[in-house]
Amino acid sequence: MKTSVISSSMHTLKSLNFNHTRNRIFNPFLSNTLPFPSRNCKFHSSPSPIMSAASSSINSELARAPPAIPMPTPPLTKFKIGLCQLSVTSDKDLNIAHARTAIQDAAAKGAKLILLPEIWNSPYSNDSFPVYAEDIDAGGDASPSTAMLSELSRLLKITIVGGSIPERSGDRLYNTCCVFGTDGNLKAKHRKIHLFDIDIPGKITFIESKTLTAGETPTIVDTEVGRIGIGICYDIRFPELAMIYAARGAHLLCYPGAFNMTTGPLHWELLQRARATDNQLYVATCSPARDAASGYVAWGHSTLVGPFGEVLATTEHEEATIIAEIDYSILEQRRTNLPVTKQRRGDLYQLVDLQRLNSH
Repeated sequence: MKTSVISSSMHTLKSLNFNHTRNRIFNPFLSNTLPFPSRNCKFHSSPSPIMSAASSSINSELARAPPAIPMPTPPLTKFKIGLCQLSVTSDKDLNIAHARTAIQDAAAKGAKLILLPEIWNSPYSNDSFPVYAEDIDAGGDASPSTAMLSELSRLLKITIVGGSIPERSGDRLYNTCCVFGTDGNLKAKHRKIHLFDIDIPGKITFIESKTLTAGETPTIVDTEVGRIGIGICYDIRFPELAMIYAARGAHLLCYPGAFNMTTGPLHWELLQRARATDNQLYVATCSPARDAASGYVAWGHSTLVGPFGEVLATTEHEEATIIAEIDYSILEQRRTNLPVTKQRRGDLYQLVDLQRLNSH
């Protein structure tokens, strides 16, 4: 597999939110519904000899409630992903123009899926969130950042996981990621579920909940490049969320994030590799570039991790765009070689997806 890091200069299928009745899913962001994925729609592989001895004594399906949905056959097997690690300034118009250029450059390099960083149109601070927040639902001039993403996804025929921006909805603010399909339409909107409230004396204190409201919904979306689970930064620390996405048939998890200089060196790569290894799927992350003069200094190191926990492509802290290949054909191979999904002890423990369970 070839990967490259190239320096850079200074919006069909619908979101699966799994509020379904029988075999249909309600999408709160769009007016229509999508057929629930067939349980017969999966990768095919030869039976594993490993499982013959254990299958009679372990009912792995009981380890997840409701039972896991098999991965659907993806629309394509191989494609290139672009991770745009952007410098962020206090000038929103400049940030939007800069992101536009980076997306165009990545698409020109063949990327069919492009991921942006967390809070790429605004400085990362509680003081800035209310000032830079946009009304995403209103669209147009009320949300110039997402208007740009919608336009480029349509013109370039690409899927964009638009990092995150501060979102204003009524009297609340959210840290929100928007996913746009090749037709330019908004497929999904993920509001950061776990807010970044930490205090490490002498190192870093940041309380997102001073200004932001936590999201309430795990977000998984079918796109032209496969089924993607979305998290934002601190969401990656919670393995249950990633396990829910895997149980909903995800091929890939995307986490725009901005880890800091204290937790970044210790945990950023570790958590990405753990989520990929735990669930035997791809994990892609994208961070802002590091600005030592800013109030919040990002670690950088945007990365693509494979289903065996292997780092497939990464960069340092400077502004850069990673172009790397995702090959879904190896997912079932990894799960057959090391069949942890089928070896879970449903007689001893259980992961409960409350949203899916309560929707029945």
